[in-house]
Amino acid sequence: MEKVLNIPSKIENLRIVEKAIDELSAEYNLKSELYGNILIAAIEAANNGILHGNKLDETKNINVTFLVSKENLVITVKDQGQGFDYLHIPDPTSPENIEKINGRGVFLMEKLSDKINFFENGSRVELIFNL
Repeated sequence: MEKVLNIPSKIENLRIVEKAIDELSAEYNLKSELYGNILIAAIEAANNGILHGNKLDETKNINVTFLVSKENLVITVKDQGQGFDYLHIPDPTSPENIEKINGRGVFLMEKLSDKINFFENGSRVELIFNL
């Protein structure tokens, strides 16, 4: 099964992603822990695309694709931004970063998904969850 969302870059549109994950969870009877991991990681990826990638420019969209197979769920989030240096992200758990309110999104996505991949200079992220 594949589902594609094309969403204008407005923070309130994150609820569209949440609704799609709720529907997916119901359809595939996902365990609550897996549902929680998927929800948080996907919302974080979409939020990063809207906020950091597209800079809240409502004329730009994020594209969210859900691809479900027997083995896994792959969620891809693509923004229209310039990307970022995903190889050199500060560790949010290091003492100099622990008090900062930002900078935990990629860390969370890495911890909650089974695998994470970045493409197109970081403007497309792929989250893989084993089913």
